[in-house]
Amino acid sequence: MTDRPVAYVLDSYALLAHFEAEPGGLLVRGLLEAARDQMATLYVSLINAGELYYTTHRERGARQAETLLADLRELPLTLSPVSEERIFAAARLKAEHSISYADAFAAALAQELGATLVTGDPEFKAVEPVTPVMWLLDR
Repeated sequence: MTDRPVAYVLDSYALLAHFEAEPGGLLVRGLLEAARDQMATLYVSLINAGELYYTTHRERGARQAETLLADLRELPLTLSPVSEERIFAAARLKAEHSISYADAFAAALAQELGATLVTGDPEFKAVEPVTPVMWLLDR
């Protein structure tokens, strides 16, 4: 019997913490190293990758957003496309909890995979009873 690597879903907050060396970024770096060593598997919803892209584009311009996207694609993680099932799972989370629609995709992906959601965004407190959360900062 082979143990499966532990699965984590990174939201846009976690990715920004890594790319901008913000508090919590070291924990994300540790998860990335674990993924490189095949001790963990990391996932990001394409919705959250898009959120990261538009935030960077708006705040730093198109060139920086494209560079960040290229850097994201080099990380040992899976960019998860959005299925019809996940769209409605995210919609249910949004309807039942005080969470943004984009964040609901990260939570829905974590639920689907039986993974832990990695974030520092306090909005995820709303789904913590139904989705395991690893907090980048003390909450």
